[in-house]
Amino acid sequence: MGKFSSEILLCAFLQVSDQNPTNQWTMMPHVLVVVMDGTLDQQPLSCLEQPEKLLRRDNKDGDISWRKNGEEEGQRGNVYLLDLKNSFAGGNYTCHSKDGSLLNHTEVLIQDDETTSKRIIVKTGQGDHLYCSAQNYNGEFHCSWTWQSRRVGQVAFLKARRISDDDDGQCSLDESGRLWTCSSGQSNFGCSVDDSGHRILCLDQQHCPYAEESQHIYVTVYMKSGYLVESYSKHFYMSEIVKPDKVAITKVNTTMIEWTYPSSWSSPYSYFPLTFQIAQFRERCKKCDKQCTDSKAIKTSTVHSTCQFKVKHRVKAVCIRAKDVLCNSQWSDWSFIRSVLPSGVKWDRLSSGVSNLLSISPLHANQTVCTFLVALTL
Repeated sequence: MGKFSSEILLCAFLQVSDQNPTNQWTMMPHVLVVVMDGTLDQQPLSCLEQPEKLLRRDNKDGDISWRKNGEEEGQRGNVYLLDLKNSFAGGNYTCHSKDGSLLNHTEVLIQDDETTSKRIIVKTGQGDHLYCSAQNYNGEFHCSWTWQSRRVGQVAFLKARRISDDDDGQCSLDESGRLWTCSSGQSNFGCSVDDSGHRILCLDQQHCPYAEESQHIYVTVYMKSGYLVESYSKHFYMSEIVKPDKVAITKVNTTMIEWTYPSSWSSPYSYFPLTFQIAQFRERCKKCDKQCTDSKAIKTSTVHSTCQFKVKHRVKAVCIRAKDVLCNSQWSDWSFIRSVLPSGVKWDRLSSGVSNLLSISPLHANQTVCTFLVALTL
């Protein structure tokens, strides 16, 4: 290739780059995001790419009119200049021919630069805006958030991928407006927004639960409130966010407690072992849903391969929770039982997930049972 041809290609590339500045990007068809970073005062918005071919002879460029949110604007012509000094530049922009026919439409969303404080959702107790967790290692996880009290918004766009700068990745929304698909050569994710509007559910369709993860999962959610849009990101390994469901207590009598692995936990259990923490209380619970966290246990024990040991005398309540043995992940929520002794010993099961105290369902073929002996002195 000659020197002259190379210069032509270089100039053409620079012109295209100049026409696509980094302070704007297309979120979806007819949705333009403009980043208010202070570098530009105006942003051009085009009605037609080739107006001379699409307009009739009796229509001229000056006959194109513009409306913002249905209200007539003073500017005319194929190009509309957004005033970026105006914080209310976002809106639904439509352009019309001389007879009022709709020619094109664009929703303009305003995104502040990353140095600006977030305004749409609040931080969690862990200091992040997004809280992500998984019930097991099957590749499913969810991320939730809390809206600012004055700014209830919606998910405008999201990305899920295994590489942070995956330029080959493409994310699209299906016709229902609920299911997102993000695909690339590195990963394939499907995500949906649940009915509450404050949680997304995702599945890494290429995840192998038996292989060690070598790349983080990167999740970015774009929240929209009015015409303001903000991005919130989080990255993690599945092993960092896994949180087992509550332990299922399957048998209770005067001397023994039995429990099983949560039915949603990954199997085989020999490959995905759990460790259990048992807390014992002498005080009878008044608000049993808070017994395990608000009261002071007389003894707390952690067991791995066995769950069989004696406890202190006159125990009134026992709480059990689980976590992955091999990873520094989250504990499950507590399961608990309490004793009621009006005229003898009687165990009443609470929040164990079992409907009948005297009826014990058959165990799953590969389900692990832990036995915990309780000695009571009346």
